[in-house]
Amino acid sequence: MAKVTHIAAISIPAFSHQASILEFCKRLVHLYPNIHVTCIFPTIDSPPSATITFLQSLPSSNVGHIFLPPINKQNLPQDAPPAVQIQLAVSQSMPSFRATLHQLHSTTPFVALIADTFATEALEVARDLSFNLSSFIYFPPSSMTLSVFLHLKTLHEEVSCEYRDHKEPILIPGCIPIYGHDLPEHFRDRSSISYELILRLSKRLLSLADGFLVNSFSEIERVTAIAIEEEQQRRKKNTPVYLIGPVIQTGPSSDQNGPECLRWLENQRPKSVLYVSFGSGGTLSQEQLNEMALGLEQSGQKFLWVLRAPSDSANAAYLGAENNDPLSFLPRGFLERTKGQGLVICNWAPQTQILSHSSTGGFLTHCGWNSTLESIVMGVPMITWPLFAEQRMNAVLLTEGLRVALRPKFNSSGIVEREEIAVVVKGLMVGEETNGIRQRIGELKDAAANALKEDGSSTRDIFQFVTRLENLTRGHQTFDESTLSKKP
Repeated sequence: MAKVTHIAAISIPAFSHQASILEFCKRLVHLYPNIHVTCIFPTIDSPPSATITFLQSLPSSNVGHIFLPPINKQNLPQDAPPAVQIQLAVSQSMPSFRATLHQLHSTTPFVALIADTFATEALEVARDLSFNLSSFIYFPPSSMTLSVFLHLKTLHEEVSCEYRDHKEPILIPGCIPIYGHDLPEHFRDRSSISYELILRLSKRLLSLADGFLVNSFSEIERVTAIAIEEEQQRRKKNTPVYLIGPVIQTGPSSDQNGPECLRWLENQRPKSVLYVSFGSGGTLSQEQLNEMALGLEQSGQKFLWVLRAPSDSANAAYLGAENNDPLSFLPRGFLERTKGQGLVICNWAPQTQILSHSSTGGFLTHCGWNSTLESIVMGVPMITWPLFAEQRMNAVLLTEGLRVALRPKFNSSGIVEREEIAVVVKGLMVGEETNGIRQRIGELKDAAANALKEDGSSTRDIFQFVTRLENLTRGHQTFDESTLSKKP
């Protein structure tokens, strides 16, 4: 029987994070068939249906999974932001995680634990159990975001006011200068529980990791990765950063709306359609939804819009969508007036298939890192519309660093008006700037493809990760493949 190296990995109860770590695990075991990964998922109420569909599509038996007993959403503070609810749910899942980890290790011993950024409490649990494991952090966002998180303790001491009130650009190791109002949303109120949790997370990242697995690639963020490693070395720590991306979703999540929108795209001219989507959880207010609709109409450009019912909370759908009919919230007569111009579909669309379609020429995105990487991999220029989390930082990277996107202007009330939307949409799709943007995004597309080749930068970084894993765990137990099952 073949000898197998067993790794455990834990994510958080959010599909975008679960899909990302599963895609990485698929690539890892494809490159190294002697590795088996058991993914452990805390849940809120029940596992996401998209995750279950994704798991059923996994081609390899070398990636197993365990769902922890669900946390009742009603037992979480209902007035807390979704990110805080997720973090608290992970914390409440730690007793069952401890029991699962102990049982798993007693039957199929593992040599390392990989934890999602927001599940690093699991690394403390593993350390308490004295399993002598290697500890790695899987970081789904960018290296720029990781650098900000690691630098937060220093930033907290150096800046006395609220970051949004800090007048000078903030210098983060290896990153382009950024103003305080573009830092992640958790940083906006230094007295909030969100900031307290992220500060605690920052300290945990600094103390627990044997290495960071970052969903990015060398050609866009090697300078940032080197700066992070140098900062760690100044702290007397050897904590490498492995740029193992771009990791994008290739497994299915749903067949909903797929045939309809792909048939519609088949009838459009090449690069003529603007794809509009705010990810798996982003929502607009009713006022902003109205302006978006009228701005798209006024632009005269073709569009494919994934519409979600409005909410005053930008990430209201992150922990579950409302059952309201999104179409009922559109301005009166909008669908009739734009029948030949655009297609509106509700709640979900096959994003990678849309972005890879020859008719798609632009992407109005909330700048979630998964969506950002998908757009880069498919070579589609962007309009940045950040809503929450670290999306404002991603928007800065895309517009000022990589220069592959345009960013609309919000008014004093935080609304992008219809006239501004029309101007930016036309600017991306047919304006003078678009040629330079398309050339740069095309170069990044080629770089992303090269990074994933057999001799590419990301493949080499995965090799370095496996080598370090072997060095750290030399002498640990391996075992026969027959002892493993998909659901331990």
